Amino acid sequence: MPTPRFAARLTIVSASMFFAAAALAHPELLSSSPQHQSQAPAPAAITLKFSETLTPQFSSANLVMTGMPGMPGHGEMKVGASVSGASDGKTLVITPAARLMPGSYRVDWRAVSADTHPITGKISFQVQ
Repeated sequence: MPTPRFAARLTIVSASMFFAAAALAHPELLSSSPQHQSQAPAPAAITLKFSETLTPQFSSANLVMTGMPGMPGHGEMKVGASVSGASDGKTLVITPAARLMPGSYRVDWRAVSADTHPITGKISFQVQ
């Protein structure tokens, strides 16, 4: 039978491991606007909502036009946009420098939370 001292140490070690694992959780993309693989009018801004508070100085996104109607074989073209964090701390806001033309787009994002481990992903959408 374990001594009370051993049991207390075991409890502390178990609790430490639980909280350390929770601290190593990584942000997950919960939603985007426009939604992934949607078709809609040109958005004034694209938002990416994450499960955790982000570290804005290490999080980023690139907006890329991947196709243009009537122009088969059109190569990918990076679109000028600014990226900022919203006041909730969990949302990246990508604001195009100019109104988006009809075509297909992709957002390549990188999100970093307090644990400083980056995750990356992509969403795509079409502008009518």
